[in-house]
Amino acid sequence: MTLSLLPRLAQPYSSAIAAITLVTLPLAACSDKASMAGKGGKETTVGYIVAQPSSVPVPVTLSARTVAFQTSEVRPQVAGVIKKIYFTPGTTVRAGEPLFQIDPSLYRAAVNEASANLASAKASAAAAQAKADRYKPLADMEAVAKQDYTDALADARVAKAAIAQNAATLDTARINLRFATVPAPISGTIGRNLSTVGALVSASQTDALAVIQRTDPMYVDMQQSASELMALRRQLRTGGVEPGSAEVRLKLDDGSEYPLPGTVKFSEVTVDQDTGTVTLRAQFPNPDGVLLPGMFVSAVFNQANSPGAFLVPQGAIQRDFDGSAYIMVVGSDGKVARRNVEANRTLKANSVVTNGLKAGDKIIVQGLNGLRQGTAVKAVPAETPQKVEKPSAAKQGG
Repeated sequence: MTLSLLPRLAQPYSSAIAAITLVTLPLAACSDKASMAGKGGKETTVGYIVAQPSSVPVPVTLSARTVAFQTSEVRPQVAGVIKKIYFTPGTTVRAGEPLFQIDPSLYRAAVNEASANLASAKASAAAAQAKADRYKPLADMEAVAKQDYTDALADARVAKAAIAQNAATLDTARINLRFATVPAPISGTIGRNLSTVGALVSASQTDALAVIQRTDPMYVDMQQSASELMALRRQLRTGGVEPGSAEVRLKLDDGSEYPLPGTVKFSEVTVDQDTGTVTLRAQFPNPDGVLLPGMFVSAVFNQANSPGAFLVPQGAIQRDFDGSAYIMVVGSDGKVARRNVEANRTLKANSVVTNGLKAGDKIIVQGLNGLRQGTAVKAVPAETPQKVEKPSAAKQGG
């Protein structure tokens, strides 16, 4: 009886094992399909650009200040009372244009006096020369003493010297009379008058009568650290960088950019002891008078060029925890490779890579999310349109 019960007892267990087996087989099949999709499934598509070296400018931004191209302080050269003012403050004056009139009465009288003295000297010289001429034959005949002739000849020469002396005095008097009218030394915009009608002025005074400034073109004085300038010169000598452009751009105090470019003219040969900086001067056209003397601006120019550098979109540059930069490239085997690079500065929307790349490298710039080294990818040129497939009914149902 015991033996006859064994088949009956084993039957339920066999059914259970069969049921478990039927459940396990579909799960294993699904696992195999997923494994196959991971190994031989569709590759990730990434966009790349080809690395091409170029000479990349090294822009420098320096604090600067505008300076008038020419500045002249109008000063009197003779003493007297100001009688007239001929200009309107804030207007443009031309060189030689009269600005102030100092009372010329004393200087006109001095001219008349010097003129009369010159006429007297000429008359005296004529008489002395006539006397010397008469004494000459008499001295030859010994009718008069030779000393008398010598004295007469000396008097004639003294009289001639007096003519020259009085002529010089007349010239001085005429110059002083001309200085009574104070002209504009240069062409430019004149400021307010610092002395009024009726004011007593003199050639020795420290205050100017007015100030004229020529603002077209305009100078811009830039301050650069002496250590930075020395480092740049060292790099130029060793070939680390190439000479840049002399063109300069300005950013005004309100953040706007001045539309006209300037040109670097020269650099000072001495270092300011107080600031440790060297002054570089640039010249800018200023036809509309936008730049005014004394404005604080920022000057931007390419002081040097970095040869053999690469411009890479900033989005392609990734950083480790220590701040070191790296990029992802597509290797010759079609797999992703990590490349450590040096990218210490930017230029507009790009990072400047100076080490770690070579010409022809395929830099991944699209599809970087979740991308790991060694992953097989389908690389296409960046910005290539991607075809989006419509899901099938089976996929939608699953």
